[in-house]
Amino acid sequence: MGLWSTSIGKKAVMAVTGFILVGFVIVHMLGNLKVYQGEEKFNAYAVGLREIGSPAVGHEQFLWLMRLVLLTATGLHIVAAVQLTQMSHAARPVSYVQKKVIQATYASRTMRWGGVIITLFVVYHILHLTFGAVGFPPGQYRHLSVYRNVVTGFSLWYVSAFYIAAMVALGLHMYHGVWSMFQTLGLSDENTGRLYRSLAIVSSFVVVVGNISVPAGVLVGLVK
Repeated sequence: MGLWSTSIGKKAVMAVTGFILVGFVIVHMLGNLKVYQGEEKFNAYAVGLREIGSPAVGHEQFLWLMRLVLLTATGLHIVAAVQLTQMSHAARPVSYVQKKVIQATYASRTMRWGGVIITLFVVYHILHLTFGAVGFPPGQYRHLSVYRNVVTGFSLWYVSAFYIAAMVALGLHMYHGVWSMFQTLGLSDENTGRLYRSLAIVSSFVVVVGNISVPAGVLVGLVK
């Protein structure tokens, strides 16, 4: 508990959990792009995710294990972020805070609100495409018919608009988070800082464009 109680420990936790979450976001985005391969292959991919580890482990057990890891990482990430914010407010004079805000990038200034928006989006996303509890006309959600659910769910323009806005928030959060992760882990210096910042920009841009392409593709008829 000693390391956890320090700002360095909390930043390290945020960096490690952030690495796990960024890895998931990238893999999830690549999986989303399989929608362009057509209904049969996309549904087969979705079924395959549920069969990972079978028969060594039961149906969907590996998938639920991964969900537990992600949930734990998300929880630790949020708790560390909230506590770091509290420690920062308690330690810094008002004038110093104001000066830092002026010098900070837009992404860093919106980091906390971006985290809140992303958390709310994740809850909506699970209720939407995993359980079909929101964002579908009555009786239109079909269990395990993932491709049809994507098309039906994103056919509503306001649902797609919400997803697109959330992806922009994710991109800003991911850009600042990836860059900060390298700094926190001591991997970024004067020689490598520009490289890691470029990596943060490129990775966040690719994820945003890739994810946005799915609801946008449905709206313009590329995915139907």
